[in-house]
Amino acid sequence: MSHKHLSLLHTIFQDPLSSNIHWREVESLLRHLGASIEPTHGARFRVVLNQAEGFLHHPHNSNVCDKQSIKLLREFLVHAGVSPSNYEEGKD
Repeated sequence: MSHKHLSLLHTIFQDPLSSNIHWREVESLLRHLGASIEPTHGARFRVVLNQAEGFLHHPHNSNVCDKQSIKLLREFLVHAGVSPSNYEEGKD
């Protein structure tokens, strides 16, 4: 995993939640992890990763994800079995 993706993964899982994560970075990370991302209705996207399915929303009027979106993304990643410790140096 690239340093950029690993850094983003750490940011997603840090407390307090960051409010400076761009949707395109999230989408890039999910694709790197092997997720399929399909647009559904409006700003919703169906994401399937490691046999876990979830729906994420593209931010409205901005490209920056709000804290609630990051919280939902974090919960989805945990459900899919993804955490920063899985991708620490030497485990990729």
